[in-house]
Amino acid sequence: MMTGTKLGLVAVLAAVVSLGAAPAGAGEKPIQIALIDPVQIVNQDDSVRGLRLNLIYGNNAQMRGLDLGLVNRTSSLTKGFQHGLIGFSEGGFIGFQNNVVNVTEGPFEGLQAGGFNSAGRVDGFQWGLVNTTESLSGFQLGFLNITNHLDGLQIGLLNIAKGKDSFPVLPLVNWSF
Repeated sequence: MMTGTKLGLVAVLAAVVSLGAAPAGAGEKPIQIALIDPVQIVNQDDSVRGLRLNLIYGNNAQMRGLDLGLVNRTSSLTKGFQHGLIGFSEGGFIGFQNNVVNVTEGPFEGLQAGGFNSAGRVDGFQWGLVNTTESLSGFQLGFLNITNHLDGLQIGLLNIAKGKDSFPVLPLVNWSF
């Protein structure tokens, strides 16, 4: 009988194998290993669909799949699961971004979890010490939550919804629907 940890590892391995098995399009590579950009297998202008391991710092156009490393960066869209110290996506992110520092300059859909989370527009959930976004449609949970436009719920020590007409700053709970 498998323990929970072993079963979880098998599930992650199966997901990685299935992502790597997906057909890669033109300019997409199934695996990336990076020491520090530009010392990486795949050129930074190419996209990765599958597994990316960034030992120190990896940078690619797009990433779809499992993205692991100290510093994970894409100049365009990231889709999938990202885990590390710093995650930075210039174009947008769809999925689960789980780093100590998460920065998505474009739209974010899914779950951002970390010490500091920032995104242009969030459709989903931000969970961290500090959460900031231009527009939130969803939920923020943290010590400090900041957004310009709130369509959802903020729970934290200090919640700021700059575009809200009444009570834009509230302790503990803030909402607007």
